Amino acid sequence: MAIFTHVVLGTNDLERSRKFYDSTLGALGLTRVMNMDGASLWGKDAPEFMVTKPANGQPATHANGGTVGFAAADRPAVHAFHEKALAAGGTCEGPPGPRSFTPTAYAAYVRDPDGNKLCAYTFVAG
Repeated sequence: MAIFTHVVLGTNDLERSRKFYDSTLGALGLTRVMNMDGASLWGKDAPEFMVTKPANGQPATHANGGTVGFAAADRPAVHAFHEKALAAGGTCEGPPGPRSFTPTAYAAYVRDPDGNKLCAYTFVAG
């Protein structure tokens, strides 16, 4: 069982975020499963990741040191995630490649258009 029910990131431009996450998360097999007033949710079978305008009406800001990590099926999916993110207006925070903390760790890091840090990881060897 997963330890989270969902993850939420704020946005200042919901339509821009919808386009970014449709493309970027689509590379990992995730789809938008629900729209609400001021929010959208993505997942495989259930809504697990949400982008929303902050409920308090204040501007959305990103966490310093915070990262949301998404599971990738394999290394080509990590590359696709990174490519789609950059093409959809994200910025590179670490290109696809091996990560040193385990022998099979392979990841890519990006920031979404609001500055939120994301990564895609796989632990599947080569």
